[in-house]
Amino acid sequence: MPDVFAELDDLSRQAAADLATVATNDALEQYRIKYLGSNGILKAKMSLIGAAPPDQKKTVGQKLNAIKAEINTAFDAKKTAITDSAGEPGMDVTEPGLRPAVGNKHILMKVIGELTDLFGRMGFSVASGPEVEDEFHNFVALNIPESHPARDPIDNFYLDVGSALADVTKGPTNSSATQTNASAKADPTGLRLLRTQTSTVQIRVMETQKPPIRVVIPGRVYRPDTVDATHLFMFHQLEALVVDTNVTMVDLKSTVMQFVHAYFGQDAKVRFRPSFFPFTEPSAEVDVWFEDKQRWIELGGCGMVHPNVLRACNIDPEVYSGWAFGFGIERIAMRKYGITDIRYFIENDVRFLRQF
Repeated sequence: MPDVFAELDDLSRQAAADLATVATNDALEQYRIKYLGSNGILKAKMSLIGAAPPDQKKTVGQKLNAIKAEINTAFDAKKTAITDSAGEPGMDVTEPGLRPAVGNKHILMKVIGELTDLFGRMGFSVASGPEVEDEFHNFVALNIPESHPARDPIDNFYLDVGSALADVTKGPTNSSATQTNASAKADPTGLRLLRTQTSTVQIRVMETQKPPIRVVIPGRVYRPDTVDATHLFMFHQLEALVVDTNVTMVDLKSTVMQFVHAYFGQDAKVRFRPSFFPFTEPSAEVDVWFEDKQRWIELGGCGMVHPNVLRACNIDPEVYSGWAFGFGIERIAMRKYGITDIRYFIENDVRFLRQF
């Protein structure tokens, strides 16, 4: 093993000689990479330990560690000397600055902005309402009877707050009008729940505004669904409501088709499938054909506002008619941007969020 120790002594002398020629931070970094880097000379010399006889392995290892310590000590001293010679102790003026992270809108906020802008150009205003609701606005006024399975506690987030939250029944933010008598007697049970649909704001708008009405309502809704790639317990809906004289299903279909073509492209195909909802009659499901997936994708439900819903808001169904739709905003965003898992929206993974 004498040749090995001589080789290591040569390495120590060569490292010291090379360091003596270093005068800048760039040269010092190259020196570090050459001797101390992951693919440097010292790393390569570690193979000498394996090649040494069993009784010499420990000695060779100790020698290598001693040389590494010497090089590290000399390296640190040289770095300090270079820094001091620059006139700014502890500061390397050649280092580039750090660019601060720049935030941006969440993808869902971006999509909501795109949708409200689009419908704004079509003559719609934006309304909003409380997320904690009473049974009148969430069920009764929407023609959902007490016996309907949609009111089952297992399908809703009921809140144990009694009647203490009477202030949650204040009207939508785009109106300062007072509530009607129907709203005042809204919920004799005092029950409150997290709203299951943005249709609740339809009721609040119709309670506080006279026709003609033309609004879109983006907002969060809550349902105790099992979280998976297509379901969350909290998600966003975009509701639209039009109430006026002589409003027909043709108006609804033309508006939906105009929206789909404007947002997904003129080549997008739309179909309406007959369906049932307590608050619309007739009712339909809206599907859009996506060429890349070669299948129809459901966007949501729509239909003509049920006469009982109009009556609950003191609007005469013999004079006025209306239509409404409710589309899932996450679903729209997933189709628009090719997102495959709805959970990405809430996981706060910067790698996902910075793509938008």
